[in-house]
Amino acid sequence: MKVLAFATSNSKKSINKALVQYAAYLIEDAEVELLDINDYEMPIFSEDREQESGIPQEAKAFFEKIAAADAIIISFAEHNGSYTAAYKNLCDWASRIDTKVFQQKPMVYLSTSPGPGGASNVLASAVQSGPHFSADIKSSLSIGSFHANFDREKNTMISKEIQCDLKQAVQMLNPR
Repeated sequence: MKVLAFATSNSKKSINKALVQYAAYLIEDAEVELLDINDYEMPIFSEDREQESGIPQEAKAFFEKIAAADAIIISFAEHNGSYTAAYKNLCDWASRIDTKVFQQKPMVYLSTSPGPGGASNVLASAVQSGPHFSADIKSSLSIGSFHANFDREKNTMISKEIQCDLKQAVQMLNPR
C-alpha cells in the first residue's frame, strides 16, 4: 500500500509534520511518501490569475501525488482556529483541476497543537468539508498538548493511551 502523508503547516519545525510522519510509519507493510507543502507554494488563488496564467504546475503535481496514492494521512495545523493559508491555497488551486481533490482515497485526519485543544477546531472543519472534496475519511484524531505527549528527540509517543489511539486510527487505512 502506498501512503501519502503530509502536514498542512509550512513551518520547518512543525509539530504536525512530526505527528504525521510518526503516524504514517505505524502502518504495517506500507510504502510512505512524506510531502512538504512548501514544495507546492503558489501565488494566492484568484479566478483572474487562473484566467491569465492557468493552473500552476505545483497544483497539478500535488493532484497527481494524490492520484498515485492508495491512502492519505493529513495532520492539520490550526491558524487562528482555521486552516493554514498555505494549505487553503493549495486546495483552492487543486480544486480547479477537479473538485474531487482527494479522489475517494481512504484518509486519516489528524491534528495537534502545543495547547490542550489539539487543533480540534480545524480538524472538525476538515472532517465536515472533506466529503465535499471526495475524501473517504476513515478516522480522525486530535492530540492536545503535543510537547507533553511526544518525545521529538526519540520520535515517539510518550502517552501509551494516545499511542494506542493513533495506531488504531491509522490501521483503518489497512485493508486487511
